[in-house]
Amino acid sequence: ARSATSNQTPPLLVNMAVTIRSMIMAITMAIFTARIHIITGFSTALRHQGKRINPPFSTTVTRLFAAKTNISFTPNPEIRDKATSTVLVGRHAALKSLIDQTDSYVSLFGFRPHPEVLSSMHSALDGNAAAGGSSSSYVIVPTVGPAAPRPPHKLSICALKNSVTRNNHPLSLHAVTDLVRGATPSKGVTHVMVLVEDYFGLGPVGAAVGRSFPLFNRKTTKKSRVGYADKESDNEAENEDDESLVHVTFLNSEGKVIKNQLEIAAAEAAADGVRLACRLVDTHPEELTTTAFAEECRSLFENDDTVTIEEIVGDELKEKGYGGIYNVGKGATHAPRLVMLTYNPPEDVMVTDDLEEDKSTIALVGKGIVYDTGGLAIKSRVGMCGMKHDMGGASGVLGGFMAAVKLRTPRKIRLFLCLAENAIGPNSVRNDDIITLYSGKTVEINNSDAEGRLVLGDAVAHVT
Repeated sequence: ARSATSNQTPPLLVNMAVTIRSMIMAITMAIFTARIHIITGFSTALRHQGKRINPPFSTTVTRLFAAKTNISFTPNPEIRDKATSTVLVGRHAALKSLIDQTDSYVSLFGFRPHPEVLSSMHSALDGNAAAGGSSSSYVIVPTVGPAAPRPPHKLSICALKNSVTRNNHPLSLHAVTDLVRGATPSKGVTHVMVLVEDYFGLGPVGAAVGRSFPLFNRKTTKKSRVGYADKESDNEAENEDDESLVHVTFLNSEGKVIKNQLEIAAAEAAADGVRLACRLVDTHPEELTTTAFAEECRSLFENDDTVTIEEIVGDELKEKGYGGIYNVGKGATHAPRLVMLTYNPPEDVMVTDDLEEDKSTIALVGKGIVYDTGGLAIKSRVGMCGMKHDMGGASGVLGGFMAAVKLRTPRKIRLFLCLAENAIGPNSVRNDDIITLYSGKTVEINNSDAEGRLVLGDAVAHVT
């Protein structure tokens, strides 16, 4: 029998004075006593006039909450002209060449900012800074004839490092995410222009930009408080004001807009996949149960005939020999499950090449522990915080799978999501238990907090 072990961080010992401890307990109790319910999310019940109301299921929008930041990638001069802010991103040296092309200002920005303003903003940035840098300024947009004056336009330049190590993307994609997020206002229309030059594909860059705008949000606002929904007209009006649009344009080395539809589609699909993965990872485990995760998968592809979904749930896992997934999740309120999604490409895009490796099926396997307490080998109070992220593997491969489906990849793809909650309860797997995985291998548990290899072992055995 094999042993499942892991290096577990020793609990953090903190000596606290009695007075400080009492203050923290008092503050905590006050927060719980005064808390209010936020009227968002599909699983949060709304209480109104003594009635319990559950938000209806939508067939066009995935069930888990999405914030109101929309991203578009198709070149559109009309959106550019409506923008209230502009963000220009690129390597420091390449930006200098673009700024020197003063004749292209109108076609890029929709107006003509003063060249000295752009040059000064660029000069203030360091082309060798590891994290890049940004500079912003408000500029006046001139109007023609009787047109109403436009408000000051926020113009930001985000300069990336000129050269990076071989382990990094040449455009420093992590820096792109941070700089674009910091330069983009929370409301209005923002035009983001990324100078990708002539060397880099748009897919990874689109993913980096998309990551700047997370979808999940549970912050309390005036509109989210109980009772505010009674003011329907005011609510609708303010909801419209809260919506923001980010329009992304890619530029080549000459400063011209890239209009390659295949590249743009790849950037959009990658951005959507990354935003989906981030939203699922950010969602708290009260909402993102194993059941909710499976429903999310179904709602994503319910109108796509190229994708089929199968599930093995609860006791059926035990009956069919998936001992890893079953034993890890059997102590939780929501049953463990193995969700299997299959994408069969349409005939008009299928690979016709004779090479067998080009026809082979691609399999993706993701660890989906929606919350990891450590089981009976319980984590410390410090080590347990953030364990909602333990399903990041499943969310990542789901986002990649969705992007591949949108792009109509000419290869068959199978996705396996091992969904379980490593919870504490009377049915939880115990240290010293011996279980049998789908491969037929027996495993002796000596640390129930080493659950990842158990659930993945079942799915990998199924795939192979």
